[in-house]
Amino acid sequence: MTINELIERLEDYRDELGGDTEVRLMTQSNWPFENEIIGLASGEEINESDDGDDDDVDEDNAVFIVEGQQRCYGSKRAWEVAY
Repeated sequence: MTINELIERLEDYRDELGGDTEVRLMTQSNWPFENEIIGLASGEEINESDDGDDDDVDEDNAVFIVEGQQRCYGSKRAWEVAY
């Protein structure tokens, strides 16, 4: 998914659900969890912030959605309705 595709999808949901709707991250399709999102990080930011304790990511030209705290169990149907 590209930034433009993500923005377009989020704009559609904003129009339908409102701009104050919480965005969460659904992970692990076989045992789904709902997670908060704590922020975003680009590959370039990650690779430039070398503290020596972690590996670089493969792509500078990528944006990562960073998960936060797990909120609850999710639903496998999320993968069926995602397009």
